[in-house]
Amino acid sequence: MLLNCSEYIESNIIEKVEIGDVLSLYGELEEYTPNTNFNLFNYRAYQNIRGIFYKINIKEYKLINKSNNIVLNIKKFIKNRISNLKSRDYLESFILGDKSYISKDIKNTYTYLGIIHIFSISGMHISILVELINKINKKNNIRKSICTYLLLFLYYLLIESISLLRTIVFIIVKDINKYFNLNISKYRIISISILLILILRPYTIYEIGFYYSSIISIGIYLSTKRLNKINNKVLKTIYISFIAFLLSLPLNIYSYYEINLLAVLYNIILVPIISLLIFPLSLITFIFPIFDDILLFLLNLFNNIADIFSMIDTSIILKKPSILIIIIYYIIIIIVLTKPKTFYLLIITLLIHKNINYIIPSTYVIFLDVGQGDSILIHDRDYNILIDTGGKVNSEYEITSNITTKVLKSFGIEKLDYLILTHGDYDHMGEAVNLVNEYKVDKVILNCGELNELEEELIKTLNEKQITYYSCIKELKINNNLLHFLNTREYDNENDNSSVIYTNLYGVKLLFMADAEKEKELDIIEKYNINDVDILKVGHHGSKTSSNKEFIDEIKPKYSIISVGKNNRYGHPNKEVLDNLKESIIYRTDQDGSIMLNIKNNKLIIDVCYN
Repeated sequence: MLLNCSEYIESNIIEKVEIGDVLSLYGELEEYTPNTNFNLFNYRAYQNIRGIFYKINIKEYKLINKSNNIVLNIKKFIKNRISNLKSRDYLESFILGDKSYISKDIKNTYTYLGIIHIFSISGMHISILVELINKINKKNNIRKSICTYLLLFLYYLLIESISLLRTIVFIIVKDINKYFNLNISKYRIISISILLILILRPYTIYEIGFYYSSIISIGIYLSTKRLNKINNKVLKTIYISFIAFLLSLPLNIYSYYEINLLAVLYNIILVPIISLLIFPLSLITFIFPIFDDILLFLLNLFNNIADIFSMIDTSIILKKPSILIIIIYYIIIIIVLTKPKTFYLLIITLLIHKNINYIIPSTYVIFLDVGQGDSILIHDRDYNILIDTGGKVNSEYEITSNITTKVLKSFGIEKLDYLILTHGDYDHMGEAVNLVNEYKVDKVILNCGELNELEEELIKTLNEKQITYYSCIKELKINNNLLHFLNTREYDNENDNSSVIYTNLYGVKLLFMADAEKEKELDIIEKYNINDVDILKVGHHGSKTSSNKEFIDEIKPKYSIISVGKNNRYGHPNKEVLDNLKESIIYRTDQDGSIMLNIKNNKLIIDVCYN
């Protein structure tokens, strides 16, 4: 098959090819994995919307010929020109719109401050480019405008940014209206521009960036009269930042489940530094690399300022809103923009949203899909408990930052009252240190038995952060709910020393078996009277060392949930185990994704992330 190489240039497999090269590839087609955890970004749906349904795992490739595509050759020239510069990571972002080189920590800091948009090619960048083009060509005529359009369109072909496309279309429609005296109202100009964008890129309607770009631009454009009345440039900048903050607020809550109350201030302070100094200097550095050290110095200084601001805790976590809630937000924001004295309405809405878990109480037990590992969230109005954290899927993918914290925030959870670690195996507590470093955790509970290296490392971190921890407890009482730790005796292996937990949540009996094996299972049914269990979290990911028939026949689970990695090397779950569980309804994270139990009025509703 013949494919353009632009998608593969950064691959470790392909080292001798460049952007635009045409290759013959041999490999296996693979569908994109759907989102397997509630409320998180669905990359498969995103790609499918764009008409991309498969990715290829390359086994062999052959260079057919070098590219004669002018646009791709220009892009290759730009990348090669900045590849050896110290500020390369930022130039890739400012010039080509590629944020992949910016470190995760820096992106997290800017997201927290509400200024992550500085790394996107936006109207700010385009206005600077247009001004630069206008200065080069001082004649103010249609020929000059067409030249500007062509250059901007070429730039769009290089980076394919939706915000850039929106800006280009809007400028062209506005200029056509001006040159031909069509007297089209500004509302129709906006409508025509959006319609043209959707005709050119229909899948854009599903992209969150389209809504960010369009809504903020519409808001600022419709506020032109009021802005023209403000003569002070500082006050005008403050007002524009305020409008952008308000209009992006619902989308930020929907995308990140968190807003920074000082985001307006940070935009006022930091964005002008980027727009008036760093971005223009980036263009100059691209042309004259001698300025590379100066640019890098300013970037490091900017990052240090951002780090200082990020130490100020002014963010609030808000539960992921429904489309209806987003519409309500925008209705209120429109009222506020037209009548600023009604700003209190927005504050009231935020307060209600912030406390929605108390206003509309709910109880969830969510079995997160963390691959070959365990992580279970118990969420009630008055407390939140996480049982286990899972372990890293690979060296570059952290479950904590990519799954756990995002899920917690999406349910409006600001802190964990308890982190329960059933035992010291990596697939159950490998992310514990990351979690307590990244999220608020009040108390930690460890299992019985000797500590291993993972647990000792965690305890060192807990001591540094002054987080209370316990080990080998018998029960945990939180409000009216009681978690029983079924400690039978101390064993000579980590799996049987797992904390097995039994609880009854509003009439629903749940038994979490961690990695307990057959010996402990038999001890449990001998020591405790447990039967007719509603929910069994199957032990040891469905390994044949657990879930023996005598134990299953005794507890009689109605539903069995197996937390297991897709195509795992252990062959879990074992066929014999599945046979032992056949009288129950089985859910598996490798097949169903994350599994949510909604307990309400002593009734149980089970939902899965995908079918």
